[in-house]
Amino acid sequence: MTARIEAITGRYLNVSIEGVAQRIYFEEAGEGTPVLCLHTAGADNRQWRFILNDDTFVQNHRFIAFDMPWHGKSLPPAGFETAEYLLTTETYMRTVLAVCDALELEKPILAGCSMGGRIALQLALHHRDRFSGFIAIEASDFQPAWYDIDWFHRPDAHGGEMGAALVSANIAPHAPKTECWNTQWMFMQSGPGVFRGDLSFYTKDDSLVGRLGEIDTKKTPIHILCGEYDLTCTPEDAKRTADAIPGATLVVMEELGHFPMSEHPMAFRPYFADALARMEKA
Repeated sequence: MTARIEAITGRYLNVSIEGVAQRIYFEEAGEGTPVLCLHTAGADNRQWRFILNDDTFVQNHRFIAFDMPWHGKSLPPAGFETAEYLLTTETYMRTVLAVCDALELEKPILAGCSMGGRIALQLALHHRDRFSGFIAIEASDFQPAWYDIDWFHRPDAHGGEMGAALVSANIAPHAPKTECWNTQWMFMQSGPGVFRGDLSFYTKDDSLVGRLGEIDTKKTPIHILCGEYDLTCTPEDAKRTADAIPGATLVVMEELGHFPMSEHPMAFRPYFADALARMEKA
């Protein structure tokens, strides 16, 4: 095997979010239109590594993928040992905007998956002027839990392995074995209580319900992608959401599940290329 150094570069960003000092890890690659990529609940920016390593994509786009605080290489803030991690919509939005401000991103495209797709819709509602478009992947207005989120932070069960077991049901059977397990590995490495804290936001915040019609897509387009094997945010959920947003578009991705960019990157690639083209055209 010939040695190869990937073009991805990683750095740390020190910012204050809601008065709390945060050291956020981010990776980037490419030049051109900025695209800010958000990972799913309980995971980190490694889910986007295939996009950042795509020679064609990076010719005209600058991709930035960061680890949310408490995730991946972004350590929890000082005093975390006495705190309970529970993500909120407001904190999530402020985190994304703080990263945009610190990196001086001028109206980037926002691409988020799962909880990242949900917050993309929130930002489209509340801060659409800050972005040039939204690619909302596995996104809907609200998804009540079909599982007990407390299973992911118990003294008698390994939360990371419980999380991996849950997400395994949301990976399409067509996913290559290696990437299927790599996707689960990220959840196995999740910090104590982090997946539970993300799912608290994802399964309990219903503030988008009834408000999707207020989103203006005339200047900031919204394109929703949903895997046909996603049993958490089903194609029916995605269609319900897209139908409620005037001007939004939807594509159901064949042979893909809830983590398309990670579980089966080659199958996801044409769908993502089409989404980027839609953003540029708009």
